[in-house]
Amino acid sequence: MSKTKEEKSLEDLNKKYAQLDVYKRVEALYEDYDEKEIMLTSSFAATSAFLLKVFSDVNKNQVIYFIDTGYHFKETLIYKDYLEKLYDLNIVNVKATNKDHQLTSDTEMWKSQPNRCCHINKVVPLNLIKKDYKVWVSGLMRWQSDFRSSLNYFEAREEIKKFYPLLDIDFVERDEFIKKHHLPFHPLKSKGYSSIGCQHCTVPGEDRTGRWNNSPKTECGLHL
Repeated sequence: MSKTKEEKSLEDLNKKYAQLDVYKRVEALYEDYDEKEIMLTSSFAATSAFLLKVFSDVNKNQVIYFIDTGYHFKETLIYKDYLEKLYDLNIVNVKATNKDHQLTSDTEMWKSQPNRCCHINKVVPLNLIKKDYKVWVSGLMRWQSDFRSSLNYFEAREEIKKFYPLLDIDFVERDEFIKKHHLPFHPLKSKGYSSIGCQHCTVPGEDRTGRWNNSPKTECGLHL
């Protein structure tokens, strides 16, 4: 990919973006990078409407990648379709090959090898397109887990920079934003699901405690 704008160091980026609110951060992103250099992903999970609303307001043309693992709750797919229509989102689905996905299904891999299951259905499909971008935007927030609490707004991840515009938003601010702008929560949030992933590996729970229940696993591997 050709260099279209002057690259700033991680230190400079973090210093600049720490002074901005969420909307200004997203606006600044398009000042520092071209749209074609930005990869935005969304899991359409508990409160994904926050980040999607911001990007919809700033740039409706932005492609939003949804990793279709084949194991999402039907409520997640309904939520995704609803937000797509509500905000006129430009969504592209990304998924594993039929052969690889079938292997995880036939062996019920999520039970015995959850890391491998996530790798096949999430990490590998996204890696195939990640190489085409300079910045990967995600809605991670520090309060969600110990790993996420250590992150900065921009992080180096191999050949790509990770950008977390919502990083310093706490759960109170998140919920207030959603209520203020009348944003729809994921249908399962009212049933006690705070963090929502694949159906086989998610139960009701606070923060991310309902993910990979009874397992020390707290991340799917995408953001490590």
